[in-house]
Amino acid sequence: MIAPLGALGHAEALDDEPPHAKIFSMKPVHELGDGQSPASPLADLDQRSREIFRRIVDSYLDSGEPVGSRNLSRALSISLSPASVRNVMSDLERLGLIYAPHTSAGRLPTETGLRLFVDALMEVGDVPAAERRQIDAGVAQHQDGGAETLLNEAGALLSGLTRGAGVVLASTSDVSLKHIEFLRLEPRKILVVLVGADGQVENRVMTLDEDIPPSSLVEAANYINAMLRDMTLDEARLAIEAQRETIQHELDELTGRIVQAGLGSLTDFKDGRPPTLIVRGQANLLDDVSAAEDIERIRLLLSDLENKADIIDLLSSADSAEGVRIFIGSENKLFSLSGSSLVAAPYRDQDSRIVGVLGVIGPTRLNYARVIPLVDYTAQLVGRLLR
Repeated sequence: MIAPLGALGHAEALDDEPPHAKIFSMKPVHELGDGQSPASPLADLDQRSREIFRRIVDSYLDSGEPVGSRNLSRALSISLSPASVRNVMSDLERLGLIYAPHTSAGRLPTETGLRLFVDALMEVGDVPAAERRQIDAGVAQHQDGGAETLLNEAGALLSGLTRGAGVVLASTSDVSLKHIEFLRLEPRKILVVLVGADGQVENRVMTLDEDIPPSSLVEAANYINAMLRDMTLDEARLAIEAQRETIQHELDELTGRIVQAGLGSLTDFKDGRPPTLIVRGQANLLDDVSAAEDIERIRLLLSDLENKADIIDLLSSADSAEGVRIFIGSENKLFSLSGSSLVAAPYRDQDSRIVGVLGVIGPTRLNYARVIPLVDYTAQLVGRLLR
């Protein structure tokens, strides 16, 4: 069930730590450890090289444009000539952390460089109070509409706040069953009609070892439908199992067996359905697109988003993470052509089981330091409201 927002103390319960104290458990596709191992390029960088590398990445994430040695020389906190900056940039290029998109151009970070920056150099703070209030207010307006409505709003909020595409993968345990009906096909054969809250209809055929009167089918369906009201499939299954003795007292033996058989159909209904994928805000990906190569990249990304099976596979790979997980560019085959990134985090049910994943897809120059805490906060809030 969806908990009232007020029960979370305006979601302040998620924010006991002071700003900049939160720990986001980021599990990259390529582990870099703490960035200090001998195999890590970071071990070869002195403080001056790190600052220049950080400035190049910051410039890329801010504008998407390459930055040259002269502009870097002016921006550095230490006094360094453009020639000295160029020497450092050459070292960074040999390490595979930056590259020149054109001859005589400035430098941009490579995907390897972005991964190093995100894993070892980036500082992640807390969600600003204004954005926290916006997320809280957005979900509060939809907390009475059921799980699917709430998840849709969560995806829309992430999309709006990050200007990327908000994605949510909901497991079938969040699916609600709106109605169940038993129809007599033969004396011992029943057609079970299952109608989900999302409008999907599925049929099952059950066989019992004795004749089934229509009155028992009506009584069993009424009993289950009364139990299912405002429940997800898992909640309904647990509620009926908890009342097994009550069923035996309130219903005759045959009707009770039909109820138990119907319970098995609920499990089949859940397990036989693929996870629900929600994608919101694809149009945001077209913002600030001007160059022909950018237009082609976005076209490829939109094509990727149409392939729901691949998106589901990618999000599913994030459902074992303890916190936020980040996929950058060609680290995942889905984004190998479009040069995109995904920041994703799982959300949990009342038993701390992961029941879904939500996140943001955008260009590799996402503002990771801002997007990571937004995704993490929203995942925690959604998990609490769905309990």
